Amino acid sequence: MKHSSPVHAGIPISPSLEATLANEGAPPRVAPDKRRLIRISLLAVLVAVTISGVARLLVSLINLVTNLVFFGDVSVAYHSPAENHLGLWVVLMPALGGLVVSLMAIYGSKAIRGHGIPEAMEQILTNQSRIKPSIMYLKPVSAAISIGTGGPFGAEGPIIATGGALGSTLGQLIHITHHERKVLLAAGATAGMSAIFGTPIAAVFLAIELLLFEFSPRSLLPVALACITGAAGHHLLFEQGPVFEMPELAAPSNVALATYSAIGLVVGLASVGITKLVYWIEDAFEKLPIHWAWWPALGGLAVGGIGYFAPRTLGVGYENISAVLSGTAPLALLLTLCFLKFASWAISLGSGTSGGTLAPLLTIGGAMGALLGVAIQHFLPALDIALPLAALVGMAAMFAGASRALLTSIVFAVESTGQAQAMLPLLGACTGAYLVSFLLMGNTIMTEKIARRGVKTPVDYEPDLLDKVPVSQILQNELVTISTNNSIGEVRAWTGREPARVGSHLIVVDMDGTFAGLLSTVALTSWQADEHVPISTLLQPQSTKATVLSTDTLRTVVERMARENVDVLPVLLPGKDARVTGVVSYRDILAAYNTRLQDHGDTTPNILLKRKGLRVLLRGKTLFQSSGQTNS
Repeated sequence: MKHSSPVHAGIPISPSLEATLANEGAPPRVAPDKRRLIRISLLAVLVAVTISGVARLLVSLINLVTNLVFFGDVSVAYHSPAENHLGLWVVLMPALGGLVVSLMAIYGSKAIRGHGIPEAMEQILTNQSRIKPSIMYLKPVSAAISIGTGGPFGAEGPIIATGGALGSTLGQLIHITHHERKVLLAAGATAGMSAIFGTPIAAVFLAIELLLFEFSPRSLLPVALACITGAAGHHLLFEQGPVFEMPELAAPSNVALATYSAIGLVVGLASVGITKLVYWIEDAFEKLPIHWAWWPALGGLAVGGIGYFAPRTLGVGYENISAVLSGTAPLALLLTLCFLKFASWAISLGSGTSGGTLAPLLTIGGAMGALLGVAIQHFLPALDIALPLAALVGMAAMFAGASRALLTSIVFAVESTGQAQAMLPLLGACTGAYLVSFLLMGNTIMTEKIARRGVKTPVDYEPDLLDKVPVSQILQNELVTISTNNSIGEVRAWTGREPARVGSHLIVVDMDGTFAGLLSTVALTSWQADEHVPISTLLQPQSTKATVLSTDTLRTVVERMARENVDVLPVLLPGKDARVTGVVSYRDILAAYNTRLQDHGDTTPNILLKRKGLRVLLRGKTLFQSSGQTNS
């Protein structure tokens, strides 16, 4: 045996990775292909262009159904269903829409039920981002019928589901990976949101927080390009400027900032209650002794009944949000939107019809924030808050608490209104709502449904622990190497004398210590020819690739072990000289990972303030006494 410097001990051993990788079904990680990234980005832009047109068609179809049902007019111009003159007949319209949606679910796909985002999340997490192509046309048509007949939903949920289905379908037609299909799904979904609201940055954050569950260039770049394209589609096909107009806001004082944060806490509590009530209503429908196809019709009757007494609760109602954000909405309207809109939306959504959650949550949250602002202005006028800003922070905090999409909520509120001065109040209010929701609620309005089906949604987006640890930090410098001049017989004799020190692979080096390759002990023991030939005879050319540099991370080590199917790797010094400086094994990686996990839970203080303070006091006392003696 030849001992390379520094060489002192035996050959490292560790269990093979082969069985573990086979059980986990984990293929080796490949380096990112930038050409494929460009290809996926171009496909994402194509999906975004298409879904922008679909968004325009969806809005026109909603308007068409609304005009036909409530006004008997064939037109795609927007008219609020609140202006109808149907009288008591209005009660039946949402019920009829619910029946049509049920028929589409029975004969088309049950996946059209619900509000879209949870369904997209489930396909990403459990079905390799594969969505049925039929959702591309069934979801927007069913949503147009549901909303057009008075359903209290927004168009954003259906267009997110439709865009996701479009991206997923394209990803199933071409040769791409599961991850790339997920990116196309997220790109289509968020481009649809951007096309409806003209909020591309918020749409990117929505993808990160609710769909991608990661933050990497291979995901972020295609999605960002798709969202920019969707925003361009919004400005081309809809209108310029913010979706929700509101008065210009002044910078709030510190006291007002604290008050807006307190509003966020209250709205966060309300978001928890609203989420639980929505699913309580859904559970109540599940207990009904009738077929689920009748549920949307029953929910529609409730929507129509509420709409008869409060017409502003019918339909999308984006004008309601603008009215609330104006700060001049009458108290009766605020109460109607806060309580009756919630009742209408919760019953309809719980019945399993097709619709979205974002617009209703924004409406309810905005009305609640405005009501809290009215109360604060009446009882505590010195706090100097503005009603439009109170409504805005309530709107964003409701979505932040219900969905726990913190960054999406903040940025959406700024982008959709153009009020940059609201950034700090929004940050305080949404963080407060997020905190309350996180402490009091296990799942969100987006994840509760799929959590009940056993699907766990990621909640942490932290870097891989192994990606932060360099090989040099755990390098084992004590190793035994085998010289290429050693014969097969000599190596066999050594392994026979030291069986406990023999692993699955041996490190072979040249006379000058340059790495020559890894030798499998299986190949060594199975050799049946002349034992006097040098050990280099058994080396395979590809074994020279089974190395890592001391500057590589442990994540690189794991990927290299998986690709080469080895459980130990020689560590080379960076540079042209391929000299072995140490070895890293699978067992070393497990130990390093365990150490990092323990670091997360270690609460031991590094500086003992109490002891240090006592020393300072004692030293001061000594100095004082010495000074006194000197003076005397």
